[in-house]
Amino acid sequence: MTEKHYQLFLEADPSRKIVDNYVNRAYQFELVDDNELLSVLLLLDTRPETVEIVNIAVDEMARNQGLGEKLILFALDWSKKHHYRTVEIGTGSTSFAQLYLYQKCGFRVVNIDRDFFVDNYDEPIIENKLLLKDMIRLEKKLN
Repeated sequence: MTEKHYQLFLEADPSRKIVDNYVNRAYQFELVDDNELLSVLLLLDTRPETVEIVNIAVDEMARNQGLGEKLILFALDWSKKHHYRTVEIGTGSTSFAQLYLYQKCGFRVVNIDRDFFVDNYDEPIIENKLLLKDMIRLEKKLN
C-alpha cells in the first residue's frame, strides 16, 4: 500500500484511526491506468455470507468518468463469485452523489445509524454545506 492509496482511503473516510482499524483486514482492490492509481476499493467480511464495501474512492482527476460505478459493479460480481449473498455499504446522509450511485447500482436503504459521525469521528464533517451526523446503511441481495 502506497501513500497514494492511503490518501484515497482518507478521502472516502477522513478518520485515520477508523481506516487503520479496517484496512489490513479488508480485501483490497485498485484501478490502475498507465501506472496511475485511479481508484481503490476495500471489502470487509461482516457476517456469514455478507461483505461490506467499507471504502471506495476515485482520484479527483478521474472522477465523473464512471469509475465509481465500475468499481461497485466489480465488487458485486466478485462478491457473487465468492459466494456472498449480501453486499452492504454505508455512507453519509449528506453524501447525495454517493447515495444516488449506490441506489443506481441496486442497493436499498435498510437502516440509519443516527449520530454515527458525531459519535465516532473526532472532528465535525461538513459535506455539501451540511454537518454530517447520520450514516445511511444500504444493502444489495445477490441472487
